Amino acid sequence: MSDDLKVGIIGLDTSHAVAFTKLLNDPFEKYHVPGGKVVIAFPGGSSDFELSISRVEGITNELRSNYDVKIADSIGLVAEESDAILLESVDGSVHLDQLRKIISYKKPVFIDKPFSLQTEEADEMVELAADCQTTIMSTSALRFAESLVDVRSKSDKGEIIGADCFGPMELQEKQPGFFWYGIHSIEMLFAILGEGSESVTTRTNDKHDVIMGQWQDGRFGTVRGNREGNKQFGAVIHFEKGSEYVDIDSSEKPYYASLLGHIIDFFKDGIPRVSLNETREVIRFIEAANESRNTGKQVLI
Repeated sequence: MSDDLKVGIIGLDTSHAVAFTKLLNDPFEKYHVPGGKVVIAFPGGSSDFELSISRVEGITNELRSNYDVKIADSIGLVAEESDAILLESVDGSVHLDQLRKIISYKKPVFIDKPFSLQTEEADEMVELAADCQTTIMSTSALRFAESLVDVRSKSDKGEIIGADCFGPMELQEKQPGFFWYGIHSIEMLFAILGEGSESVTTRTNDKHDVIMGQWQDGRFGTVRGNREGNKQFGAVIHFEKGSEYVDIDSSEKPYYASLLGHIIDFFKDGIPRVSLNETREVIRFIEAANESRNTGKQVLI
């Protein structure tokens, strides 16, 4: 694959489509990501989801006018005319169907969060990728925030024994429970603790949610979500020899720029920066946290 990838976008209903295109296509952008250029896009949009369909026209016009991106009338055309694909549709419920339409082209695909809204669909997406020998990757950008990566990689305090993450927890009817915004803080938790969650318990009221996960090795990880007041993302990582605070906003470089750099590397070498096993576990964790939120009971992963 050439050094200058032709990148296609599916789904012009999220600000990520504009942000990624600007970072790739504008060499004068401060955090320009080299190695690819967005050349074609399919607008998409979910007609029954206002926060999706209301954005499509404006974002489509911006990519066409400002970045000379060709607007396709089909998903297949994007797959045909690109080397790699950013599946950006903001509605996680359409990702499986869209992946089915492009997987046979064998182009590497980044699927923006949420990977899916059901574990069963996540499993089918993973199976599709394996059957067609196509590499796919999915994650929230928060996982790659420089401040989180820096603290997580510390070696002078021993092993990580737990973590407490927090962030805004806006809810959306069309994206059940924590799949809309909670996924960001939950991805941070998995970036810190890794795979191996065993159970989850959620406590909720009209302003806040607290999610407590237990890992198979006995570690605990929590996520606090706020719908009022504090909209900051952050975490406290507990090591054997002390705890470290992570202020996500302390890094000058936007976390979505850091993510995009990893995506371009993935497009070129075919190695997902987050394993599909972990991505699948994140979806199951959210599904279980939603169930516990509704029942008040502990739910096994």
